[in-house]
Amino acid sequence: MESAQLDAVFTALADPTRRAILARLAQGDASVAELAAPFAMSQPAVSKHLKMLERAGLVSTAVDAQRRPRRIEGAPLAAAVGWLERYREIWERNYQRLDALLEEMKGLEETAKGRKQ
Repeated sequence: MESAQLDAVFTALADPTRRAILARLAQGDASVAELAAPFAMSQPAVSKHLKMLERAGLVSTAVDAQRRPRRIEGAPLAAAVGWLERYREIWERNYQRLDALLEEMKGLEETAKGRKQ
């Protein structure tokens, strides 16, 4: 995933309303009116959030007669997860080294206590 696309995904995900919209769309397609219902905001305000999600590629619009239901798109989320996963692996290795060091220090401490007795 290119940097600009990744930036757009994380910018879109930074807002709790947009995350709530994605959570709702994970349950199935929905119209703007259906998406606006649980929020104390107008449909145009929800539409602005949807535009941000669409620019990030996280949401698409289908055509169903008169309706224009929105649906969640998984590929950008999967790419963002892949990007984060690389860092999780680095952190995991760091924690494993720290665990090994702590075990080594614990063993040295026990050895020192045994010598004193």
